[in-house]
Amino acid sequence: MTSPSEPDRRGIALGGAAYVLWGLFPPFFRLLDPAAPVEILAHRVLWTLVLMAVVLAAVRGWGALRTLSLRGWAMVTAAALLIAVNWGLFIYAVGVGHVVEVALGYFIGPLVSVLLGVVVLHERLRRLQWAAVGVAAVAVLVIAVGDGRVPWLGLGLAASFATYGLIKKTVPLPATASLTAEGVVLAPLALAYLVVLQVAGTGTVTGHGAGHVLLLMAAGPITAVPLLLYGASARRIPLSVLGTLQYIAPTLQFLIGVVLYGEAMPAERWVGFGLVWLALVVFTVDLLRSSRPRRAAEVPAEVH
Repeated sequence: MTSPSEPDRRGIALGGAAYVLWGLFPPFFRLLDPAAPVEILAHRVLWTLVLMAVVLAAVRGWGALRTLSLRGWAMVTAAALLIAVNWGLFIYAVGVGHVVEVALGYFIGPLVSVLLGVVVLHERLRRLQWAAVGVAAVAVLVIAVGDGRVPWLGLGLAASFATYGLIKKTVPLPATASLTAEGVVLAPLALAYLVVLQVAGTGTVTGHGAGHVLLLMAAGPITAVPLLLYGASARRIPLSVLGTLQYIAPTLQFLIGVVLYGEAMPAERWVGFGLVWLALVVFTVDLLRSSRPRRAAEVPAEVH
């Protein structure tokens, strides 16, 4: 039996597994070529809903959706649109060879969440939190100057993910039911788009073999499995532990971009990422210090 002061090892293992899977997403989505990013997104939405519908039926959770209020569905719709943007940016960034920028987005995501808390919820930041946000802002500036362009894909991923997490706090549903509800909102659009593609002859479901179709369908479980692992972990371990595990995913993405795909890392980028990592060290130290007196009830948003 785990004591209150001792983190649940199974919870840590489940959370670590979820973040490792998220970190390994880029090679999988590269396999879906020649499908275009929007087609891949539509399949990801559709097959995720299919799997989550089965899961929700197994846990008898459909009743929560049937009793959801109009305001609740409005919040679900907003969350669904944001996660569609996040998934779409991710798929596009991986497809055009900007995996390192994807990693940047998920590295700075927690800091953007903190900043949103100030702007939207009027929260007050501690000094170390302000320091972390400031260092991260300088890091993005250094990377932008070095690249000669704003890293809009990374910033878009961070902003959409952080805003999604903020809205998810207002949705009165468990994580499994909430993701299913988002799929219910997005699936009709996804299915209509795929039908239009096939009728126009530009879809890739036909003409590329059964293996390609199976890979497109696999986007559902590839999306849902880490979410289910994350949900199980979040019930077992506190925010301070889960918050430190979340850096596994962008670290793996960064290594995949640099080592596996050979993406360019000039000196300015190394300096920028060094500042990002410094900001995250400061942020994590503050998180651990503030979590000592109490067990946090909240957990980070759970989607990649």
